Amino acid sequence: MSLIELTGLSQRYSERVVLNNINVNIEKGEVFALIGPTGAGKTTLLRLIDLLEVPTSGKIYFDGVDTTTLGRMKLEVRRRMAFVLQKPVVFNMSVYDNIAYGLKWRGKRHSEIGAKVDHLLDVVRLSSLRHKNARTLSGGEAQRVAIGRALAVEPEVLLLDEPTANLDPISTLKIEELIRNILHQYKPTIVMATHDLSQGRRLAHRIGVMVNGEITQVGKADEIFNSPSNREVAEFVGVENIIGGVAVLRDGDMATIDINGKLIEVISDCAVGDEVYACIRPEDVTLAPSKAISSARNSLAGEITRVVLSGSLVHVEVNCGFSLIALVTKKSTEELNLKCGDRVHASFKASAVHVIKKQ
Repeated sequence: MSLIELTGLSQRYSERVVLNNINVNIEKGEVFALIGPTGAGKTTLLRLIDLLEVPTSGKIYFDGVDTTTLGRMKLEVRRRMAFVLQKPVVFNMSVYDNIAYGLKWRGKRHSEIGAKVDHLLDVVRLSSLRHKNARTLSGGEAQRVAIGRALAVEPEVLLLDEPTANLDPISTLKIEELIRNILHQYKPTIVMATHDLSQGRRLAHRIGVMVNGEITQVGKADEIFNSPSNREVAEFVGVENIIGGVAVLRDGDMATIDINGKLIEVISDCAVGDEVYACIRPEDVTLAPSKAISSARNSLAGEITRVVLSGSLVHVEVNCGFSLIALVTKKSTEELNLKCGDRVHASFKASAVHVIKKQ
């Protein structure tokens, strides 16, 4: 049985629909990341899970219990969860007292509070700042205080809303390391919202992609990134080549797609006549000055229309009847002397194309 189960969950404020028909199960002990652009509804969903709001419709089951019918018992369920906000809330008191706050509120003994807070200061690596006023800390330090305070009450579920938003790269790495340590030591269920795709990939067991108030795809990171279920997900996870076409031939597992009069071969179960999107990651496209002998089923002649340097990599856009972007190293670009106006052959394997049927 799932620890958290959301069925038909919707939320609207007046006429504005924020969440629409959310259905997802979250297992005990897993890290479930909600990824999506700003305004997708991630924070609202976390607030509903934490029982801070009542949904317009649908059910929220916690450990098999329908929380929408609990009444006064909701407090008992909320005590089993802790919510760390995107902008960390710290009180005008020392780091030590901030982390101890929830324990004092629950009436724990002084000796118990002292031992637990000392341990948590080590966990969040703030022992040297124990006497410092929390409101004088950096953003990353304040976030670690908020996480430490949440852990003090030993929640079964830890809800994190954009835990590294607006933090510098070093602070982000520290927070991510802290989350991994929390998983190892405390083994909570973590539901985190983030717009950082790579962060979700690094930390989560499963990912739910949220677009316009709906969870459009749920799966492991590789499933989401390599096999997006629709165009919106493909765009969000960074597929740069999303090319519309029509299936014109089917032979076993192979299909041929017509894209503006150019034919490419793909592995797909699409039927003849299906309108589709062919998704091709730029790193799967190779460029050569002439057609080369290779195992790639697709090789298209074209003209380079754009060359954009990005660190040690270069995005090369080729017009081969449709626009196709390839990602090559700076060294390869120099060796091949790739520049705008050059004629090249762009090649990619049939297996490198992920096909999405238009809805």
